[in-house]
Amino acid sequence: MGQISRRQLLKAGGAVGVLGMVGGATPAWAWSASQSVAGLGGQVPPWLVWDEQADPIVAGVIERGEAAAVNALLRTWTRNGQPLPAGLPVELRDFIEDARRLPAWTDTRKLAAAVEFNKRRGTYLGVSYGFVSGMMSTVIPHEARAVYYSRGGADMKHRISRTAKFGYDIGSRNAFQPDGSMIVTAVKTRMAHAGVRHLLPQSSHWTGVADEDVPISQRDILVTWHSLPTSVMKAMRSWGVRISTSEADAFLHSWQIAAHLLGVRDEYIPATWADANAQAPQILDPVIGPTPEGIELADFLVNLAAETDGGLLTRPLLQAMTRYFLGDRIADWLELPRNPGWDQAIAAGWPPFVMLKETGLLLPGIDELYWLFDEFLRQGALWYLGEGQPLDIEIPDANNPNHS
Repeated sequence: MGQISRRQLLKAGGAVGVLGMVGGATPAWAWSASQSVAGLGGQVPPWLVWDEQADPIVAGVIERGEAAAVNALLRTWTRNGQPLPAGLPVELRDFIEDARRLPAWTDTRKLAAAVEFNKRRGTYLGVSYGFVSGMMSTVIPHEARAVYYSRGGADMKHRISRTAKFGYDIGSRNAFQPDGSMIVTAVKTRMAHAGVRHLLPQSSHWTGVADEDVPISQRDILVTWHSLPTSVMKAMRSWGVRISTSEADAFLHSWQIAAHLLGVRDEYIPATWADANAQAPQILDPVIGPTPEGIELADFLVNLAAETDGGLLTRPLLQAMTRYFLGDRIADWLELPRNPGWDQAIAAGWPPFVMLKETGLLLPGIDELYWLFDEFLRQGALWYLGEGQPLDIEIPDANNPNHS
């Protein structure tokens, strides 16, 4: 059977027709209200849902040629509690005001506990976001193609810096507080996604390889979500990191809030780690695989620091770290060569590093020292990726001009 588009499937009879025609190619959607963070059930699979609030509003901004002016105004909106700038289109202002509200099920105590968790585990989170989640994104076909053919694909260092900002903001001390930036970052990312949904179907390069008519469905966002907190928690536990139930729940809650702010319906957001671990095999595990676009993106990522040393040391190091943290199958998919010496050094050095760091956490006040060290590294990485410029997430007004 050739590629079947969403439009063809819907014509064939809606959600029931989708499941019947695709069979093994599309996983069955088994999800109950008890598994949802808000206790809401729903039978519509997330691959048939996009963002009915953001999509038409952002599409209107782009079609009216207002994206540049709106982005300029929104550059001044950087803190969660800050009033929106004057001059925004009324419907966009109303959307943002609604989208920036935390959900009714927000637990401020868990968010405070998440800050403490991030202080103690910042090093692991930084490595995980980069080499577990970041590199995994290149073997998620929908994500790799959306990045490659959208405007972000034309300047990957710029694109990565905005992704890094998301990881930095959610892990900051004041992430969801009025003086923090996570709500702003999430809502701006949601609008950027809406822009990509409007523009990417206009790219013949993307439509020529895509197996969907509209990118970044709710399922796609959930796939990326599971490549972050779910995969990160799994990785840390496999490393022997001691994480209490309360710490794990706090970390999960911060990402549940992030999913809501990104526009994911509450009915799809897992309520517990058990629910997250049950959902991931339904939607993440079946979709990963290599694509030409993903291989090229991975090549860029492992070459990201090459301007510091010509790639002589950094490229094989990043390749070895990817192989260690994601395994041989994914490294081979991405055509990353083995690096004798580096491969063995990472495999031999990481477990004792984790053990040493975990032992250090038993000392009074050491978590503050760890936080300061990790913060120095995070700020340095953001400065390098952003080339010393402010990091702004914006509504796109075009696709990748190299593949227009």
